[in-house]
Amino acid sequence: MGKANMKIGIIGAPVDLGQQRRGVDMGPSAIRIAKLREGLEGLGHSVKDFGNIPAADMATASVGDSSARYLEDVVRQCEALASKVSAAVVQGLFPLVLGGDQSTSIGSFAGLARSNPRRGVVWLDAHGDFNTTRTTPSGNIHGMALASILGYGHPKLTRLGGAGPKAIEKNTVLIGGRSFDQEEAKAIAKSRLTVFTMKEIDQLGMKEVINRAVEIAGAGVDDVHLSFDVDVVDPREAPGTGTPVRGGITYREAHLAMEMLSDSGKVTSGEFVEVNPILDTANHTAELVVELALSLFGKKIIS
Repeated sequence: MGKANMKIGIIGAPVDLGQQRRGVDMGPSAIRIAKLREGLEGLGHSVKDFGNIPAADMATASVGDSSARYLEDVVRQCEALASKVSAAVVQGLFPLVLGGDQSTSIGSFAGLARSNPRRGVVWLDAHGDFNTTRTTPSGNIHGMALASILGYGHPKLTRLGGAGPKAIEKNTVLIGGRSFDQEEAKAIAKSRLTVFTMKEIDQLGMKEVINRAVEIAGAGVDDVHLSFDVDVVDPREAPGTGTPVRGGITYREAHLAMEMLSDSGKVTSGEFVEVNPILDTANHTAELVVELALSLFGKKIIS
């Protein structure tokens, strides 16, 4: 991480079934249009684009059980993504997944767990994504992603890809939270997650938060996955997302987080999710994601 000549595998997940606002399936295209590949290659990295996984269309997919909307299609999509992520790992590439909604994270981790389930997590998000079918008020699977990865919830999600927990709970750090559902918040409080809400970011500053996050996520493991939901950023800077929450991290706080994660050398896989160009202005949010990705892969103000 942060070194030149990295080998990166881009994988698009044009998925929108994990939530209820149309357009997030266009996120991978918007990020590519914002010249992600060109930017990464400009830093000296080699890039292989695996294209997009096949994804069902919300207009024709079956909702099914209202406590886990579109479950069967989400599982199929996540299995397809797991295969591409696993292929990238086998080829010695850094898997970089472009969402799509956050339900894709379950597929990302399923693919990563095929080679190593002992993984730390840095999860930047306005939300907890720690609901299950028992606690969800909406039935949206994107709000169950982190819980599913850590082994909580519907067995078709927790066991996706044949793995149990796909990361280590005590090595999981949630950053930027400011909108948790009531029962979800109780579950998070009982868990072994480390949580830095916006209050802690305000009190400690992003530098200290990331220092602690790197130490916790990387303790005793070789691999750390970064999950970046663009709604962690304040919607004034990132309007193109389906679940905006006021009071998010700033443009510079987001860059500092990526720069510090790059400098740590700990991150070995990553994803950027929940970009919805339909809700955006002139592709601003996708362009922000590309800028942040470049910081993650070593771009510096002064080389």
